[in-house]
Amino acid sequence: MKKNRNIFLLCIIDFLQGLVFYGPVAILYRQSRGISLNDIFIIETIFVILIFLFEVPWGYIADRIGYKKTLVISYFMLFFSQVIFYLAHSFQGFLLQRLILAISSAGISGCDSALIYSSVEDKDSNKAFGYYNAAGTVGYFIASLGSSLIVSHSLDLTVLFTIIPYCISFFLSFFLLDTHVKIEKEEQIGFIDSFKSLRANKSIFIFVISVALISESTHSVCVFLNQPMYLRSGINMKYFGLINAFMQVACLLSARAYKMNEKIGTKKLYIALISMIIVANIALIYIKSWILVVAMIFLIEGAFAITQPLSSTIQNRSINSPNRATLLSTYAMIGDVFASFSNLMVGKASDYSLNIAIGTCAVLNILAFMLILIFFQKKDRRENKNTEDFGC
Repeated sequence: MKKNRNIFLLCIIDFLQGLVFYGPVAILYRQSRGISLNDIFIIETIFVILIFLFEVPWGYIADRIGYKKTLVISYFMLFFSQVIFYLAHSFQGFLLQRLILAISSAGISGCDSALIYSSVEDKDSNKAFGYYNAAGTVGYFIASLGSSLIVSHSLDLTVLFTIIPYCISFFLSFFLLDTHVKIEKEEQIGFIDSFKSLRANKSIFIFVISVALISESTHSVCVFLNQPMYLRSGINMKYFGLINAFMQVACLLSARAYKMNEKIGTKKLYIALISMIIVANIALIYIKSWILVVAMIFLIEGAFAITQPLSSTIQNRSINSPNRATLLSTYAMIGDVFASFSNLMVGKASDYSLNIAIGTCAVLNILAFMLILIFFQKKDRRENKNTEDFGC
């Protein structure tokens, strides 16, 4: 019962951190302070590289000091990054904000997942991850509705209002219960050993790359390129908040991902979802109607949201070691490498045209789809082999 408190608190924390009132106008906010779209992608690429550098060290630390302490430190840095975001007025200022956010994100990455997974039974992991993702979505839904009212007064106020819930979420983290089990010295693994452990399950390496490509390409379309697409299709900026709120309805589907998984199966569901993302992504290159643009982005948001709890469960189940946070951070670190290249590609493409940037995201999704097929093929072969060996 005590462990259930972790799920409840983490959902509340994620809800509060979903209250990003500047989210619907984040690009416009940065541009109002002198940052170009290409500058934003450059900063985002540096951000991903920084996460790459911090990922495994943070996982290593988390496995030794505990998940709770790591999250408390990381949530403070996350709150502090929002303060810097409000004060930034230059490329250097926004880059500093991203540096602090990278330290925070790397600490949270893998650690929140490890705490959730170790707080529930394995059969309930998809449900727990689904609720966790949905909590942040509900927060962002509310923030998006509020943003439409706040932005009519000032873009700056949207950031100022965001700082408050992030401060509250930091204080709530002190009430988490640590589920971390002390690792005996002979069981501890170092940075190099964490990469060597991937040799036992090479297919997870393919899966991690695929997830990184899907995540970064959909993030680019739904966060960075969506606002220019809205303006191109004739949507007034004052409606961005309402549209973002509408998008969160699609993201709430993550809470039902475990039900879909039970009925359809992970493999078929995953393939269907990525296929939907690819079709919608390609359609965005050609369509100009605001209704269809919103509909396609809604489809991408919903499909990607459903994949998230499934991805977390697949990665956690691949680990049979007490060094869970270290290995999850290793997975994230590998993904960060490919995510940084993806950002550079999309950012450079945006210099030429919006359509070329959207098309680049579509190519990345197609590549991710191919890798997913290879992953499940290898997974099926391994399971069949194990079944045959058991039968012998």
